[in-house]
Amino acid sequence: CRYAVTDHKQHYVCLACRVAFKRTWPTEPRRAHPCPTCARALALAGRDFAAPRRRDVRAWSVVAEVLGAGLRYEGWSACGCSREPSYRPRTRAEVRVRRDVAVRDGVPLAQVLGRRDPLTPE
Repeated sequence: CRYAVTDHKQHYVCLACRVAFKRTWPTEPRRAHPCPTCARALALAGRDFAAPRRRDVRAWSVVAEVLGAGLRYEGWSACGCSREPSYRPRTRAEVRVRRDVAVRDGVPLAQVLGRRDPLTPE
């Protein structure tokens, strides 16, 4: 297994500062990694997160929406043996359409954010 052999670092983000870091998984379950700038807790973004530029406020708002829905940017399975490509929206328009579909159909936002096409149910 890819991730079972060595400890791979995860991507953590501070949405207030719009910065991303790679950190190891915390050994204590209650201890979160603090942001070096503002000392707030960093949010876990996943192994395959690609941070937008710091000045790109619109892209960071999409990242905040995806992480706020409980999704992470993961492309590998939990053990790392197989690739499971997962879709994540990249623009605010894509998030807006998926939010409208979630409200209209009465499904959780996280489920619709993970769909490549928001109108086709999985």
